[in-house]
Amino acid sequence: MTNATIPENPLLIGQGLPPFEKITPDQVVPAVEQLLQDLDQTLTHLETSLTPTWSGLVEPLTAMEERLMWTWGVIGHLMSVKNSPELREAYEQVEPELVKFSNKLSQSKPIYEAFSQLRQGNEWDNLDVGQQRIVEAAIRDAELSGVALEGETRDKFNAIQLELAELSTKFSNHVLDATKAFKLKLTQPDEVDGLPPSALSLAAQTARTEGAEDATAEAGPWVITLDFPSYYPFMKYSTRSDLREKLYRAYVTRASEGEYDNNPIMERVLELRQQQADILGFRNYAELSLARKMAPDVQAVEKLLEELRMVSYEAAKQEIAELQEFAGVSEFNNWDVSFWAEKQREAKFDFKAEELRPYFPLSQVLDGLFGLAKRIFGVTIAAADGSVPVWHEDVRYFQISDEGGEALAYFYLDPYSRPAEKRGGAWMNDCIGRAKMQVEGNTMTRLPVAYLVCNQTPPVDDQPSLMTFDEVETLFHEFGHGLQHMLTQVDYPSASGINNVEWDAVELPSQFMENWCYDRKTLFGMAKHYETGEPLPEHYYQKLLAARTYMSGSAMLRQLHFSLLDLELHSRYEPEGSETPHQVRDRIAESTTILPPLPEDSFLCAFGHIFAGGYAAGYYSYKWAEVLSADAFAAFEEAGLENETALVTTGKRFRDTVLALGGSLHPMEVFKSFRGREPQTEALLRHSGLLATT
Repeated sequence: MTNATIPENPLLIGQGLPPFEKITPDQVVPAVEQLLQDLDQTLTHLETSLTPTWSGLVEPLTAMEERLMWTWGVIGHLMSVKNSPELREAYEQVEPELVKFSNKLSQSKPIYEAFSQLRQGNEWDNLDVGQQRIVEAAIRDAELSGVALEGETRDKFNAIQLELAELSTKFSNHVLDATKAFKLKLTQPDEVDGLPPSALSLAAQTARTEGAEDATAEAGPWVITLDFPSYYPFMKYSTRSDLREKLYRAYVTRASEGEYDNNPIMERVLELRQQQADILGFRNYAELSLARKMAPDVQAVEKLLEELRMVSYEAAKQEIAELQEFAGVSEFNNWDVSFWAEKQREAKFDFKAEELRPYFPLSQVLDGLFGLAKRIFGVTIAAADGSVPVWHEDVRYFQISDEGGEALAYFYLDPYSRPAEKRGGAWMNDCIGRAKMQVEGNTMTRLPVAYLVCNQTPPVDDQPSLMTFDEVETLFHEFGHGLQHMLTQVDYPSASGINNVEWDAVELPSQFMENWCYDRKTLFGMAKHYETGEPLPEHYYQKLLAARTYMSGSAMLRQLHFSLLDLELHSRYEPEGSETPHQVRDRIAESTTILPPLPEDSFLCAFGHIFAGGYAAGYYSYKWAEVLSADAFAAFEEAGLENETALVTTGKRFRDTVLALGGSLHPMEVFKSFRGREPQTEALLRHSGLLATT
């Protein structure tokens, strides 16, 4: 699209790559108001003119939804990576109107009835499996969106939807603001004792942004924040238990008091979700949530989680006991765990995690990741920086091509932490989805584009971004999500890539990719010293392998704690009952933590996954999908990781099933088409060191 055809407001383009350099917060309100006005007219016309066929219903409806999601997707993306007071204000002004239109669209009786007629009509048998699944999902989603509701009940349901959207945004902003508000300024050398050079450099760099222009890594001052690349190294390496305690208490009480207090928001969200479930005829919100997921019911989820809990609890109990004995302290506190775990890991495996950083500069990690993608999936990835507008100068752009050099997809990479404007964590979002399109009478394939966003350690002073091994795994994880979006072969936007994939199966490709960080060929393909070019010494690789399952019982138990807590809050918690959400957390903690939470621990107030993300009654998805991903990787192990021919064959099968089929088939069918059977838990337990190998 040339500049001559770009509308005055760039948020109304509705297709192609966003012109980020032209987008400003003051364009949000007029763009969304204009868009909703246009789409409202389009919806009215569609309701009166549609026919219950694929071309007469699904195609025009998809075009309308895509136009809406293009604009709102760009705005939502900028809220995550370039947050500002002006953008927030605009977002909060238009969000209610967007929710109202979304309700109107999802509750359209003419459209719902047309989908039902399509399912029962003559054309049904001529639709392929993917098309049928899209229609089935549309009918289900309409029913779960309240299409059958009338009068006051519908009004109440819609008011709940509106309020939940507003509360979600507010919850997320509170966490971002509370994280940003805390700063621990240190001026004495003994206050930063134990911190590695990378942490000192970052702390001095942060101090300079706070106004201490002469701050240096050697002499300070240093500023520690609650942003993870700052917080976590301090908890791991600082010898000052009193300062670790101060930082830990600040971290676990984020957004729990004052102007950023998320307590009332959390309680209101749980209350509203229960009301939603009541209106739609479900006993609780967990049942409503699972109606869209792979797991059949709450009992099936709890059964899997309990199987894993029984194995991991005893292992975690033993790990903490050994850790306390190693520390030689009578009183063992929550803020001591990361510090002593790192010390014990160093003693057990004779290396420090920081020693690996110089071997993982971002550029070489990308080379290794892209080399792996070529090796097992037959695709080539090349930089295309400077060819498209970006939202920050650090953002990169890449092209994925097939073996013949033909472009398959593109992606943005926004790798570094920017606590002032970017929310924490890491994620993949779709910018553009794959689709078949008619352009001037010709059928063309619209290529997918992904956003890959991380929050890793930025370049400091004259050094490139040197990554921890955890950050390497995170990048591989998000790239796995990206591969499913980008290598899809489904041409219907509603089921291409991650669209229409059940939430508890969507982590399969991402968690699958993490396993390759330990693959010899992959690791040595990227682990080279950033100054000398020397490969990672063999002894480090052996130690990495040995340390892989270190504290794995505790790590699994931590995830099960979050999963079971989420499920309990959405299935058995009663908003007007005798327990508060924090008391529910303490009760769940009795069987899912070894060291109980502090009395003031308000972790729930920052649990954005379930209160501001899509994981409500779905946090278990990480473990559910990890069973799938571990079993999928086991197929490569069985083929032989050193057997290139078998590896290529297995990789092609994975690409042609898990990555290609998207949401066009039920995930169990997709998994069975790759693995030849249903998933088993043995591989996950073996990879976690919780099951003896035979």
